[in-house]
Amino acid sequence: MLNLFFARRFNLHLDKANEEEVVASITANSVFVGPSLWILIFAIFIASIGLNVNSTAVIIGAMLISPLMGPIIGIGLGIGINDFSLVRQGGRNLLIAALISIATSALYFYLTPLHDAQSELLARTTPSIWDVFIAFVGGMAGAIAVTRKEKTNVIPGVAIATALMPPLCTAGYGLASGNLLYFAGALYLFFINSVFICISTYLIVRFLKFNKKHFEDQGTEKKVSRYILFTVLLTVIPSIYLAYGIVQKSIFENSAQRFVREVFDFNNTQVVSKTFKYSRKSSEIDLLVIGAQLSGPTIDTIRGKLKDYRLQGTKLTIRQGLDAQANIDFSQIKASIMEDVFNRDSLNTGSKKQAIIPAPEIRQELRALFPAIRSYSLSRAIFRYTDTARNDSLLQFTAVLNGRINLSDEAKLQNWLKARLSQDTILVLLK
Repeated sequence: MLNLFFARRFNLHLDKANEEEVVASITANSVFVGPSLWILIFAIFIASIGLNVNSTAVIIGAMLISPLMGPIIGIGLGIGINDFSLVRQGGRNLLIAALISIATSALYFYLTPLHDAQSELLARTTPSIWDVFIAFVGGMAGAIAVTRKEKTNVIPGVAIATALMPPLCTAGYGLASGNLLYFAGALYLFFINSVFICISTYLIVRFLKFNKKHFEDQGTEKKVSRYILFTVLLTVIPSIYLAYGIVQKSIFENSAQRFVREVFDFNNTQVVSKTFKYSRKSSEIDLLVIGAQLSGPTIDTIRGKLKDYRLQGTKLTIRQGLDAQANIDFSQIKASIMEDVFNRDSLNTGSKKQAIIPAPEIRQELRALFPAIRSYSLSRAIFRYTDTARNDSLLQFTAVLNGRINLSDEAKLQNWLKARLSQDTILVLLK
């Protein structure tokens, strides 16, 4: 009885469209000619503008317009039904669409007067494990939707969730600005998304038992099967390898965060800043601490706990002390202490709303926009007036520089911080 209940509830064959109609529809949507190509170009312009002005709503609108899902689902269907001509058609049109998209966005970012990389754009330069998971699950939803008799709004939703267009626009930005890291990272994200949508489409097609294409000549059929197998291996093996690297990096960063949070729980010693660096060969945790110095045996004990957090082989660097060799920024320490004092005073007086100010993660943006900045702190500073009892609080940004920064870049930094942190006034200290 229970088996029958689940079988009926989760039956994907219900409302399944005619197989020939599905194949014809997907095949038609995998071609970029005429109107489809112009729609893609206009959607790329809209997405580029959205990334340029950091508007999430505009980016979502562009993804709704974009027809990029067509050839990707076509490739997955072609693999599933042994139709090499459909695989080749989908691959060729996807390549054409990607090249035109990159060229269009590069043209826009070359001509626009706004050249700063905003957070929406920077988010598309480094894929995470969540991007892989969303692409796979989103591809499943999209494949199910295109095989239904009644069409719904699933495909536009999948296009938004998997975010195929913004990475191509980011690649265009990298090309226009000469930043090859942005270009490579964005193409990496687009490749991962496309491959996993193809894989999920293939799995749904085989689950629904779509008829495979047969040829009168068995030799031709075997040759086509070999071509498809070679194409699948050529794309899937690198993508799985790359996805594995993304997973390992995410696991490392989560473990490192937990390690610092749980192990460095001292009454008189506080972690001021932390940096995690991951690579397949070696990883590193770099910490700056203030307060009571940790002794050599204590540090050895801390290093011994790395294995408890699956961080074996990770290099742990603890920078402490107030001597010149420690490379510690005194203004950073001062800002951290002032923030702690301000929070305690505010909590004691009951003004929690003023004390707790959520600060966005801006490390990657700062590294990309202002490479001269080596480290920074962001805190609330209290200014006490000597002639009155009035106190003011001001958001203070303190940065340690690798070298010097000119006045125009300093002004640009101040204006960017005001816009990024939604502050009318911000105190910027550079050292």
